[in-house]
Amino acid sequence: MSADVARRRFTRALLASSLAVAVGKVAAQGAVRKTVTEFGAVADGKTVNTGAIQSSIDQLAAQGGGTVVVPAGRFVSGALFLKPQVHLHFEPGAVLECSTDMHDFPGRRTRIEGHFEDNFTPALINAKGCHGLRITGEGTLDGAGRPIWDQFWKLRNAAPDPHNFPNLGLPRARLALLEESRDVLVEGLTFKDAQFWNLHIYNCQDVIVRKARFVVPDDYQQAPSTDGIDLDSCQRVTVEGCYFSVTDDCIAAKGSKGPLALDDRSSPPVEHIRVRNCVFKRGHSVLTLGSEATIVRDVVIEDCEVGDVRVAHLKLRPDTPQRYEDIHYRNIKLAGHSASILDIIPWSQYKNLQGQRPPQSVVRNISFSGFSGSAGTLGNIAPNPGQTAIGDILLKDFDVRLRDGRLRAEGVSKLTLDNVVVNGKPYTTTS
Repeated sequence: MSADVARRRFTRALLASSLAVAVGKVAAQGAVRKTVTEFGAVADGKTVNTGAIQSSIDQLAAQGGGTVVVPAGRFVSGALFLKPQVHLHFEPGAVLECSTDMHDFPGRRTRIEGHFEDNFTPALINAKGCHGLRITGEGTLDGAGRPIWDQFWKLRNAAPDPHNFPNLGLPRARLALLEESRDVLVEGLTFKDAQFWNLHIYNCQDVIVRKARFVVPDDYQQAPSTDGIDLDSCQRVTVEGCYFSVTDDCIAAKGSKGPLALDDRSSPPVEHIRVRNCVFKRGHSVLTLGSEATIVRDVVIEDCEVGDVRVAHLKLRPDTPQRYEDIHYRNIKLAGHSASILDIIPWSQYKNLQGQRPPQSVVRNISFSGFSGSAGTLGNIAPNPGQTAIGDILLKDFDVRLRDGRLRAEGVSKLTLDNVVVNGKPYTTTS
């Protein structure tokens, strides 16, 4: 299939998805609505309301569907499980807060970090096979993460090899896990202080995340694993008008890992992703490919404002066959002083070849165009020697101010710089 045909198909699918979202919103607004307080939930910030809120979900599901409404107030809960045809709406001032007692999150089989764990912490909100799901409103999902983060660092710092202390070494709840669902809308919510990832979307299609906020406190230096959105084996996802201020990846494309990753049928490619009109104030990067990823293609990041955040981080695992292609960043306004703009570089933490030969990977057709403002440096491009073929990298129409104006690049078969101005002067690869 040609790239033009693929783009036309994606555009048609996106229009169909947008129409379905509009129809779905109207249908959801006209359906039965029940507030969680009708089922005994108490907004006192301490009562654990898991049973009451789950009862509201279960009853609406038994009656054919509807919308569970969280009114203003602070409702603490453990793991909740949405069901098909049941939507979730937050009124202004509504807060659904994670319990910090992991007994409220009984272990179960769940997708995490490119594989399935048989007994791991579920999310605060879990939805599987919920086609047409709507999670909307002006409320907040609060992970109450600070004591969990403190405990994580205590355990990690005491480990024999802190660098390789596993992220799964401490039970922690994600704020939302959406799985195997089509035509999904997440709109308006604030995701706050997540214990683990904020919004994990696995094997879903035709998803829109709109006008959501993903935040951790400015005074916490490194809240571990607080990714904003994890796009795990998903297709046709649009992220628009969102705000990110986290201390891990703002958006991460994920899939499988290991030398046999391409045989993993539970991890289809991440493809046809659009991110636009977003603000990235704080985080490791705007978009990271990996730590677990095999095939990522047809991604456009455009018309965004970026603070002191790396724009692109393409992690090259030496133990995983990867194909990153047709990734485009355009019309980006920068307002940083230390972060690099792009890093396409080896990443070897947790590597495990499992006795197999080192796999081959490809990075191709990656472009950066229409960049302005300030950052730390252009960045770095380097392969895993003998494993990664990197080609067709384009930097075009840059007018940037950098603390370090160099692009360190090696092992690239075609690197093109077109109208790249750094610190007021034209830049070439020999600058």
